Amino acid sequence: MNFRKLLFITAILTLILASCGQRKNRKVKIDQTITPQTSYNNLFLDSGAIRQFIDKDSVYRPYADMFINFYRHRNFEFAWFDTSGLVEQAHNFINLLSADAKSMRKQDSTEGQKKIAAILDRFSDSLPPGLTHEELIRSELVMTGEFFRHAEQVFKGQGGIDATQLGWYIPRKKIDFSALLDSTINGKQAPDEEKLLNPQFKMLRAALQKYIDLKNEDHPWDSIVLERPKLVLGDSGGSIQAIKERLHYLGDLAEAPSDDRYDETTEQAVKSFQARYGLSSDGVVGPNFMNALNIPLDTLIRTITINLERVRWIPSELPEEYVWVNIPDYKLHAYEGGKEVFNMRVIVGSAAHGTTIFSGNIKYIVFAPYWNVPTSIVKNEILPGMKNNPNYIRNHNMEIYGKDGKYPLVRQLPGPDNALGRVKFLFPNSYNIYLHDTPNHDLFTSRNRGLSHGCVRLSQPEKMAEWLLRNDTTHYPVKVIDSLMNNNPKEKWVTLDQTVPVYLVYFTTWVDKDGQVNFRKDIYGHDAKIAEKLFQ
Repeated sequence: MNFRKLLFITAILTLILASCGQRKNRKVKIDQTITPQTSYNNLFLDSGAIRQFIDKDSVYRPYADMFINFYRHRNFEFAWFDTSGLVEQAHNFINLLSADAKSMRKQDSTEGQKKIAAILDRFSDSLPPGLTHEELIRSELVMTGEFFRHAEQVFKGQGGIDATQLGWYIPRKKIDFSALLDSTINGKQAPDEEKLLNPQFKMLRAALQKYIDLKNEDHPWDSIVLERPKLVLGDSGGSIQAIKERLHYLGDLAEAPSDDRYDETTEQAVKSFQARYGLSSDGVVGPNFMNALNIPLDTLIRTITINLERVRWIPSELPEEYVWVNIPDYKLHAYEGGKEVFNMRVIVGSAAHGTTIFSGNIKYIVFAPYWNVPTSIVKNEILPGMKNNPNYIRNHNMEIYGKDGKYPLVRQLPGPDNALGRVKFLFPNSYNIYLHDTPNHDLFTSRNRGLSHGCVRLSQPEKMAEWLLRNDTTHYPVKVIDSLMNNNPKEKWVTLDQTVPVYLVYFTTWVDKDGQVNFRKDIYGHDAKIAEKLFQ
């Protein structure tokens, strides 16, 4: 893959991707003011010619409504040609496609490049002599069809990836490509890039360029061997010089190293690197640190490229107030006024019971909750336990409250040992996923926190409850919240006055608020699935 050209085509086409939500089969009003007499262009076609073109070339059939909408809006005036030949916007679009020629991987994209190249060759200066109106119409419609296809590819991503196949269900904004093309042809100013895609896209793209440049500088990147069990402040010799050089290349160490001493500046650089990779920021150089430091640049470049694809899948603008849970980072962030107000460690689903990637709205807080035991656990654990111990239900502070087919309905009563802890936060969804406390807070010290059956456990549930109820301190001051969580024998539901959006996302690379590039492990194997599409 030519990453420079990938960056160029993505950046330029991103700048033109703005429009309202697409509605299929909508009737577009014809602009009756556009006529051969009032227009600078006397080239027109009709809907019959468009239908014949689409019938003959099946690759453009998915865009049939877009074709009709676009040309109806301009009263079927040509867009790419006038009596002198190709218009300026056509040349701009052709140059854009030419820059991307080597990054196209699919056969249909290659065929599209050939069609555009043939048009450019035939209409390089002006309308050629002997040109029939039918030939001109086909060239016009090929240009329009290739615009729709290429814009769709940019919006959906280079790999044509169906995000739902990865368990990603955050709704994506739809694009009205006919309105987009009309805006482009009319030469309207492109909106600010940050309004088109999430600002993270721009930052990640810059990070990608940084790592590409680093690779092109051809620094030595052989695996560095740690000659001792660990390195700490005050050590010298060994592989310290090579480690410092690599930290300098990556930006964690500001000055180029001049010696092989593990000094305080080196320790801070190590801590910076550890934080960016989700390691314990203790300043100790050990096996985990070296494994991360020895990751090849090609691997890092691929990882950033994969996450650039993901950024397309999240909203371009996020609410002023929301909760953000990045699953591979095992961390929750709360935002207010568009700025982070706090974060906390979380436990997410294991690889076998991965947390679904979706968005919702926190609506309820349930203090002293019951835990309704899933049927699978009743079948595999509760019933065998009851068979071996008649007091199993009582000993586990549970009760049977009904029957579902041949299995009893079991729930755990509120209390300090309840599996959901002292509080849960509900955002109604079909995946039965929510945020909740846990009685096992010692697990939050673990670096690998993919331990749940899919729900997200919070390390600081009190802080979450206080934040969600901060605007209702009359009824729920801190003391009341503390009592509801710790002294309440009965389940208590609280409905929020305003719901709070929550996003459960999956990013193995991102740029943080300090401009630092972060990397995390692909705990569910989603990166590998995207790589199959991008780098095949």
